[in-house]
Amino acid sequence: MNEIELIILNFEEVRRRSIKIWKSIPENLLNWKPDHEALTCAEMIRHVLASEYNYYQMIQNRGSLENPTYPYSEREFTTIEEQLEFSLPYREDFLNLIKSMTKQDLANINIDRSDLSDKGYTGYIRSLGDFLLRIAYHESVHTGQLLDYMRTMGIERPDIWD
Repeated sequence: MNEIELIILNFEEVRRRSIKIWKSIPENLLNWKPDHEALTCAEMIRHVLASEYNYYQMIQNRGSLENPTYPYSEREFTTIEEQLEFSLPYREDFLNLIKSMTKQDLANINIDRSDLSDKGYTGYIRSLGDFLLRIAYHESVHTGQLLDYMRTMGIERPDIWD
């Protein structure tokens, strides 16, 4: 297995586990959140899916976006299935972009987000390989948050350690 195949496998495994968790949240609890400042379960799922599209654009742009487009902001979703179905073409485009990359691209293409420091965030320039791993980590962190939400709600959590 080469570097690109491993990165794709990581993205697929992270998403498979995320979906397992997302689908196990009862519909009547999708708007639950632990406090008034937190995202609801549904908002967090939407954030993960919309962020992946945003990251896709950043890879194409090789950095931050001046005028990003967000197809997710134009839609209201009532179910997790509806969100997943809507996101599927964007997910396929994202994975196909990664599959088109080479080992050299992972090391030599830089994603420049140094402009974030102008907006009060920590700016950075990362290699494409590093950036891709951070994207998967972003989803993993939110998946862990949802598991904590589920524990706090007192509902059964799926076994994602298969």
